[in-house]
Amino acid sequence: MEDISVKHGLAGGYCNSLTTYSRFLTREVKIGAIALGGHNPIRIQSMTTTDTMDTIGTVEQTIRMVESGCEYVRITAPSIKEAENLANIKKELRYRGYDVPLIADIHFTPNAAEMAARIVEKVRVNPGNYADKKKFENLEYTQNTYTAELERINKKFLPLIKICKEYGTAMRIGTNHGSLSDRIMSHYGDTPRGMVESAMEFIRMCEAENYYNLVISMKASNTQVMVQAYRLLVDTMVKEGMNYPLHLGVTEAGDGEDGRIKSAVGIGTLLEDGLGDTIRVSLTEDPEFEAPVAKALADRYVIRSQMSEVGGRKSVGDKQNSYGNLRTSDFGLPTYSPYSYTRRTTQPVQHIGGHHHPLVMIDVSKENLKDPYFLSAVGYNYSAGLDKYNLADQACDVVFLGDSLPSFSFPGNLKQVYNYSTWLALKDKNNCHPLFTLDDFNEAGVKDDHLNFVEIDATQFNHLSLHQLINVVFILKTSANHGMAEQRSFFVALQEKNIQTPVIIKRTYVNMEADNLMLYSATDLGALLTDGFGDGVWIDAPGQNLALLNATSFGILQATRTRISKTEYISCPSCGRTLFDLQETTQLIRSRTDHLKGLKIGIMGCIVNGPGEMADADYGYVGTGPDKITLYRGQEVVKKNVNTAFALDELIDIIKGDGNWVEKP
Repeated sequence: MEDISVKHGLAGGYCNSLTTYSRFLTREVKIGAIALGGHNPIRIQSMTTTDTMDTIGTVEQTIRMVESGCEYVRITAPSIKEAENLANIKKELRYRGYDVPLIADIHFTPNAAEMAARIVEKVRVNPGNYADKKKFENLEYTQNTYTAELERINKKFLPLIKICKEYGTAMRIGTNHGSLSDRIMSHYGDTPRGMVESAMEFIRMCEAENYYNLVISMKASNTQVMVQAYRLLVDTMVKEGMNYPLHLGVTEAGDGEDGRIKSAVGIGTLLEDGLGDTIRVSLTEDPEFEAPVAKALADRYVIRSQMSEVGGRKSVGDKQNSYGNLRTSDFGLPTYSPYSYTRRTTQPVQHIGGHHHPLVMIDVSKENLKDPYFLSAVGYNYSAGLDKYNLADQACDVVFLGDSLPSFSFPGNLKQVYNYSTWLALKDKNNCHPLFTLDDFNEAGVKDDHLNFVEIDATQFNHLSLHQLINVVFILKTSANHGMAEQRSFFVALQEKNIQTPVIIKRTYVNMEADNLMLYSATDLGALLTDGFGDGVWIDAPGQNLALLNATSFGILQATRTRISKTEYISCPSCGRTLFDLQETTQLIRSRTDHLKGLKIGIMGCIVNGPGEMADADYGYVGTGPDKITLYRGQEVVKKNVNTAFALDELIDIIKGDGNWVEKP
């Protein structure tokens, strides 16, 4: 394979540009009749949850998935008998007129992979457990033992490569954060770099055999880890002359709104930078509900792939060469690292910025301001009998009232923001603060002694003549199609000028349905928060339900790990390996633990990712056999093979014993 990094003078970097939308062009890989990567659209896929030995059940679920938008369907093959039955599933699908490419999902069993590769269009292998050791032990590997182990794995992996070459079968090398091998862990730890190296070892083995029909993934339940791993992967591939297509996904994202927001934060952040060739949204729901979410994320970039809009200007992307548009000359924004999380340094104004968690701001100016009960939608429950407010865990911090005046007293810890002229006329300015334009602020004779909000358009970063403003918080807005990059450029300009003013990120969505609002805002705001930018969020959606805006805002902060306001569930989407009803069990566990703010509970249907993903969870509930559950504290097994009927009570007892339990209010 020609070294494209030398040919095109590439110096690394994870995307074409950090300021304009430009899709990273990858090698085209044929998967059956549907090609992936290159100039092809972003492909949609999901995974069956049926028993692979249930041929008709799997076929019928596959058909439902195809009808919902899946272009590829993945099926688990935990042993050789399931791998063999893929032939029956494929035959029945073809008989019914469905030629959807099938992907065999392989963990631990090279012989199953070798059988499946002769039948289906693609196999997925996990380098952490395909032929590697995973015993969750702290082992020391010398360079010699490390090399010897790699040679052993190569011998185990080589037959699969040869079969894939012979049968024209594609392969996904799918690294999971939770299932890195002991060998990788010993050298790199539980890190994005370790994830990348785990995949690169297998890629290099494939290239040594002149096998290039590869797709690569870097999945994690932690969105920061997931984003950093994909970025490091692309940077590493470019330096080694590779441009394999990327399969994007946040593993164990969960269900409902939480799962959708978390998926959009991780996947959307990468899509914004032009990365990603196929998407799988992993929800703890029936698989046919996953494809529409993935499609909604991907469809947003159809127009943007041809034209980008930054700073009010439109420009067609660079002409792509035959090896892929791997130019990275526009990559160098030097003020932050996209490969590790560091929050932008700011000087706090009251409780905004600095070390304080990002706040939530919501526009309530169109509500009935004679009725205090509407504030329950944003976390303030009014009791008329006591004439007081009770705060929920997800209570917004700031409300915008514009020129509207309430006829009742707001909660004492809820900041009110008014347009400057209206604020100026207020007799009682206690806990009330003005919103200025930049010009109005510079000209104003009277300002708030404690806190002033200044709304500024991201396009103004090129001609900022600002210094460190006293008692000011910026409201950063954008009207650009590729607004995330425009706002990111503004943050970089602030860093270059060493302006440490806190910034609330504002995005406006007009006439947008609730589902897309959730996905788009999670992408736009989550991408910036993931890079350490933003001291607050303001989702501006006129006419939209306040409770949705509030829940989505807090969900984005939770998904980016920048503000924890509720229990987090790391629950897998189920598959043919699952040993209990995952959806029912997740809801049961949620019903008894959803008041444990800040706790992370992993709920895994089987052992494949279970123990490893416990690295990112405080406690784990993992199926290990029929009607048997193993309970974890982190990666530590606390109780093995607990009867399912008693497992949740046992888990709660462990949480109580650790002093992490509180009673429901």
